[in-house]
Amino acid sequence: MAKSIHSMIRVLDEARSVDFYRRAFGLEIADRLDFPEFTLIYLSNDEAGFELELTVNKGRAEPYDLGDGYGHFAVSVSDLDAEHARFEAEGLTPRKLVDFAPAGRRIARFFFVADPDGYQIEVLERGGRFL
Repeated sequence: MAKSIHSMIRVLDEARSVDFYRRAFGLEIADRLDFPEFTLIYLSNDEAGFELELTVNKGRAEPYDLGDGYGHFAVSVSDLDAEHARFEAEGLTPRKLVDFAPAGRRIARFFFVADPDGYQIEVLERGGRFL
C-alpha cells in the first residue's frame, strides 16, 4: 500500500515562501537540499508526517503560470475562527469563512488563502472526514 509523503510546488523566493508557511501553518524546514540548478526545501510540523516540498529553480525571475490544472492544498485546524482571525492579524489576507451546507447539511467549514506565489490553500475546520 502506498503512503503519501509530500507534495511539491515551485516557488520564486525561498525566504518569502518559508516565512509564509511558517507563519500560516507552523511548518518548519525539515530538510534543505541545495543543487547547482535548484534547491529543495522540505517543510513539516508535528501534526503530520506529510511534508510540503518547495522547489526553487535558480535563476528563475518570472512568476510561474499556475495554469488551470492546479486546484489547492488543504490543511485542517481545530479552531477555524481563531485561525481566520490569526491569519488576518498576520496580514495573510484570508478569504471569507464559508459554511458549505448544500441541502441544509454541513459538509465542511473553511476559508482559502493564497501563498506568495498564488497557490491556493484551503483551511478546513476539523471534523467529519476532515480530521
